[in-house]
Amino acid sequence: MITIGQLAKYVGVSTKTIRVYHDKGLLPEPARDASGYRRYGADDAIDLIKIRTLTEAGVPLARIRDLRSATDEEFQQALREIDDALTTRIDALRATRGRLHRLAAGRLGSLPAEVGAHLERLARWGFTPRWVDLQRDLWILVFATHPDDATALFQDQAETLADPALRQLFLAYDSAHDLDADDPRLDDLARRIAEATRQRYGPGEMPELGTASEIPGLIQSTVNAASPAWQRLDTLIRRQLDA
Repeated sequence: MITIGQLAKYVGVSTKTIRVYHDKGLLPEPARDASGYRRYGADDAIDLIKIRTLTEAGVPLARIRDLRSATDEEFQQALREIDDALTTRIDALRATRGRLHRLAAGRLGSLPAEVGAHLERLARWGFTPRWVDLQRDLWILVFATHPDDATALFQDQAETLADPALRQLFLAYDSAHDLDADDPRLDDLARRIAEATRQRYGPGEMPELGTASEIPGLIQSTVNAASPAWQRLDTLIRRQLDA
């Protein structure tokens, strides 16, 4: 039989932690001996090791308390579920660690080869370096945050720019960066872009893309932040599409 201090040292927790487990009903509190000390046995040490192991695995204390009354079969099933959850967390942490290493190496993200080729075509078609850099950063963001939907969105844009007439509209959009937000040329450009959008997608705006329908808005908000004229142009286009 050992004291609470000896038990705490043996298991690797604090005496305060043991008292918390007593208060929450996770660990039975033994009676005091003739000297007024609580004495703990081997079963108490085993129970405390179980509690410590489960808490380190991220299991809530309320769940651990419930497991005290579980059958052996129920306890084993709970352990399997906890193990599965740990595996998921480990995979996520490994992915995060990989991103940290890439960040430390100055590589913020990688893009599929077809996206790299597309960016090279943008430069050949006459888009400004500013536009190409913006597109690169946006595709890094989209492929990193929504990999399942990014390919469909990219293919849609690549097909759009393969059309010479539509490409001219995007070139005009690029050139509008330095215009004053009140420049009347923005109204005409917005009208032409809205007409092209309706012809390509039908009535309304662009179709949503699966569960990541917020991606177009994410991209557009980033574009708008780069230029007051682009922000004004987006407002005018939306107004035209809603009309």
